[in-house]
Amino acid sequence: MFVGHATFAFGVIALLALRLGASRERALVLGVFAGLFAAVPDVDMAYAVVGLVAADPTTPSAAVNSFWGASTVVHRAVTHSLVVALPAAAGFALAPTHRRVAASVLVAMVAAVALVSGPLGVFVVALFAAAGWLVAVGGHRFGVRGKSLFGVALFGLASHPFGDLFTGQPPRLFYPLDVVVFDGRIALSADPTFHLLGAFGVELVAIWVGVVGALALADHRLTDHMDGRAAAGTAYALAVFVMPPPTLDVSYHFVFGVVAVGLVASVPVPRGRSIPRPTPFNALVTGLTTVTVAGAAYAVAYAAGLA
Repeated sequence: MFVGHATFAFGVIALLALRLGASRERALVLGVFAGLFAAVPDVDMAYAVVGLVAADPTTPSAAVNSFWGASTVVHRAVTHSLVVALPAAAGFALAPTHRRVAASVLVAMVAAVALVSGPLGVFVVALFAAAGWLVAVGGHRFGVRGKSLFGVALFGLASHPFGDLFTGQPPRLFYPLDVVVFDGRIALSADPTFHLLGAFGVELVAIWVGVVGALALADHRLTDHMDGRAAAGTAYALAVFVMPPPTLDVSYHFVFGVVAVGLVASVPVPRGRSIPRPTPFNALVTGLTTVTVAGAAYAVAYAAGLA
C-alpha cells in the first residue's frame, strides 16, 4: 500500500474540497499535501536498511528477506497509531508559524515514546516528526495553513493505518496503550492466493480514488482517456498456467508481471507511419485499467482452476 496510502488521501481530500466549493487549484494543493502526510508514517521503514547492511549482498533473496525481516521490528507501530496521529498533526500544523510550541509538542511525543519503546522507538518517531515538519512547512508555503493544515495532516496520518489491515503485521492503532484491536491481518479469503488478489484489489481501489480525483481537478472524464488496448489485460489469465500461485509471502512475480502488462498497454499503437502522442492521463488511465482487467482475469482463471 505504499502508493495507495498517498493516492487515496489525495483523491478523497481533493474531491471533498471540490464538493465544498474550493477552486480546482486549492483542491489540488490540499489533496497533494494530504497525500504527502499519508506517506509520512512509512518513514519507519528506514530501519529496514539495517537488514540490507547485515545481509549477504551476493544472495538477492537473502537480502530481500533480511530487509523485510528488519522492517517488522518497528514497522506499523509508533507511526501508525491513531493516538500518536492527533498530537503529531497538531504539532505539524503549528510548525510553520509557532515553532517553539510545535517543537514542544513533538519533543513531548518523542519523550513519551522513549519511555515505552526505548532508543529504537525514539529513532523512528524522530524521523516521523522531521518528515512531517518538512511537509507542513511545504504546505504552508503553498497556502495550506491553520485548520486546513491540521485537517489534511490528521486525515493523511489517520487514514494510513487502515490500508495496512490486509497485509503483514496489523498496525498498532492505539499505541502506546495496551489495546489490541486486530491480533492479525484481516483475511479476505482462507485461500492465500485469493487473499493476495483481494489485497491487490484494495490497493487498486485506493489508486483509482486518486486518479478519479486528478481527473476531476482537470475537469476530464474517465472515458475520455481510456483506450481499447486495456482489453489486452485479459490475456494475463494465461499466467495461471505458467507461474506458481502468488501469496503475500511470494508475490513479486505476479505484481511485476501485471504491472508490466499495464506499462505495455499504456504505450500507443502505431497507426500507419505515425505513432499517436500519448498524454499523461491517457497513459495513466489506460495502463491502470489494463492492470485492473489483468488482475480480474487472473482471479477468474484461478477460480476456474479450483472449480
